[in-house]
Formats: sequence, C-alpha cells, structure tokens
Amino acid sequence: MMQLTTLPSGLRVATRFMPGLETAAVGLYADTGSRHEPARLNGLAHLFEHMVFKGAGGRSAREISEAIEDVGGDLNASTDRDGTNFTASVLAEHVPLAVELIADLIQRPHFVPADLEREKDVVLQELGEARDTPNDIIFDDLWSAAFGDQPLGRPVLGDETSIEAITLEDLHAWRRCQYRAGSLYLVAAGKVAHDDFVALAAQHFGDLPVGALADPEPARFTGGARVGRSKAEQAHLALAWPAPAQLAPDYFAARFFSDIVGGGMSSRLFQQVREERGLAYSVYSQVHPYSDAGLFYIYAATARRESASAAQLIEDVLAAAADTATPRELERVRTQARAGLLMSVESPWGQAHYLARQLSLFGRLVEPAEVIAELNAVTLDEVRAAGAAMLAGLRARATIGFPAVRAA
Repeated sequence: MMQLTTLPSGLRVATRFMPGLETAAVGLYADTGSRHEPARLNGLAHLFEHMVFKGAGGRSAREISEAIEDVGGDLNASTDRDGTNFTASVLAEHVPLAVELIADLIQRPHFVPADLEREKDVVLQELGEARDTPNDIIFDDLWSAAFGDQPLGRPVLGDETSIEAITLEDLHAWRRCQYRAGSLYLVAAGKVAHDDFVALAAQHFGDLPVGALADPEPARFTGGARVGRSKAEQAHLALAWPAPAQLAPDYFAARFFSDIVGGGMSSRLFQQVREERGLAYSVYSQVHPYSDAGLFYIYAATARRESASAAQLIEDVLAAAADTATPRELERVRTQARAGLLMSVESPWGQAHYLARQLSLFGRLVEPAEVIAELNAVTLDEVRAAGAAMLAGLRARATIGFPAVRAA
C-alpha cells in the first residue's frame, strides 16, 4: 500500500510497505538540477552533491562512509538536469540511520575550503573522463545542439571555467535556495512503517526552508549541429527532434513510436541496421521527457567505413516508420512498457523511485494500474500521428568521428 503525508513545512513523505522483505530503500528527491543553475556556475548542482559527502552533521567523509557500511548499507547520490537525489539501501532496522545521514547531507554539510579545491579537481577529472568517452559526451553535445545555450542545453558537469568559479558561498546559497520543503520528496519502500517514517521525517527535516522552487526557464527546442573529432575507428551519431513533455496527452504515443523505431532487439533500427546489414554495434532510440519539453533521439555507434551507410539506413527507417507502424508492433511495445513498469516496482529501489517520480509529476501518488490504463488506451493512429509530428519538427544532430553531411 502506498501512503502519503505532507508535513506542515510542505515536505511530502511517502512510503510503500512491501511484505516479505527485511530491507528498505530510502531516498530524498529534489526538484533541482543543472537547469536551475546560472550559466556562470554551471556544474554547481553536481559539485554540491559531491561536496556534502566530504563531511556533514559532525561526521567526516570517512565517518559517513563507516556509519552506513558498518550496518551493511549503501549511501549514494546523483544529479541530472532536472533533479538530484540522495539514496540509501539498508536493513529495515537501520532506516532511522539512513534518514539521519541523508538529512545531515543536505542540511548540515561542512563545506571546508580545502575540500572544495580537492573536489573541484575530482570533478575536472570526471569531466576529462567523460570527454574521453565518446558515447557519453555525445549526449551533452546533442542536448547542446537541441537547446542551444538555454539551461537545458548545458552539461550537468559544467566546464573548467564554471567549476573553478564556484565558491563556498555559492554552495551554501544553493542549499538555502534550492532545498526547500515544497520541492522535496522523502520516500521509502520495503519493510517500513509509514507512521514511524513520518515521525523520522519530522524529527530530522523540521528545519527545512518552507516554500517551493520557481519553475525553471521554459525550454525551447532550437535545433542545430555539433561536430566532434576523434581518431578512433568508431564513429558516433545522435539525432534528436522535439517530443512531448511528460504530462502531454500524446506522451505515451510518442514513447511507443520511439520503441517501435529503436526500443529493443525487435525494433526496426536494431533489426535493419544491426542484424540485417551489420552496420552498427549499438543503435537505439528513446524519448526523454521533462516537465515542459521532451526529446526524441536516436543513437548509433558504427565503424567509420560504414558510417555513411548506417546514417542513410537510419534515415530510411525513420521515413517509413510513421506511415507503416503495425498493430503487432504497437502491441509488442505496449506489453514491453507494462512489463517494464511492473518489473521495476517489484524492488524497493524501483518502488522508491516510482513514488518520488509520481509526486514530482502529479503531486499525488498514482497506482501503477492507472498508468497501465493509460498505456492500454493508446491507439495505432495516435502512435503514427505522434511519430509524424516529431519528425516534422526541427532537428538536432551531434557526431563524433563522423563524416560531415548536410542536415535534413
């Protein structure tokens, strides 16, 4: 059973009790990420996530690690363009410790100057590693091509100049301004009692600033191209078009179109580009939704000598897909979507993430059955229309080690 309580501060606390388990997943999810940063401090959200682990609540970095690992648990965090989360996996008896540690991270970080300089170096190394990995960095290039210099087009990690510009006061200001109760979700799934968890939330998160964040700058798909060079034998291609936002009426239709095109081993791109022609080792498509925008994108990794042929075949597959999507394909991707949803929520982590995602999107808890009903309602005509609408829009293109071609 899913349960939700909103504290007087506005913090939403949700749980899913899962019978038969002896463990729990705990997470604090924040509606703030790199798209909320000013351009000159790009990378601040990610650096903040790093820095809180250097010491918080009277514990050093080592003591934080020992506190969670002494009880067999795990403590982690991640930052994206539209959100940040701090998560812990523990035995059920150690849920209070997990809540305490997460609360300390976001409310009582130490932020020592020497730690800041060291962690900047770590992030710069992470940035260098990403740049040395074409199938990672090409997506930053694609988002930049799609959204230009808007916040959504900037990389999560930032760059050398913006990272070096971040100060201790910037970190403190980010915490005060961005971690407001009305834009946070404390969730737990597994062997957890809702009332006990709410009491922990009130105890450890009672000092959060009240209120909610303002909406970020609306995203506009501008289209464009980014070309990267590489001496490697492999070439990388990414294409993108505007797609529906998460709550748009045609979101699921667009997602199904993407799945038909490149959502698995039975998809058209995988079968025709890889299996039948052997032109790419990796090829797929996805729809990435945000609250106010979306991106339908295709990625392919291919040998340089096959890159032109692979690119042309991808274009041919796309050109035919909107008109020729079949009932069998729709039922296959519909079943895959249902299975993916239901399988994901069979684990504590899947349930915790699901709780936070639904609260962020809808402001309420949505049972999986309601989502499945929406999936079941999508028609073939809607799928074809969504695909045609996306492909009729502007295009973004990013390549690494790819021959230059004229964008369509």
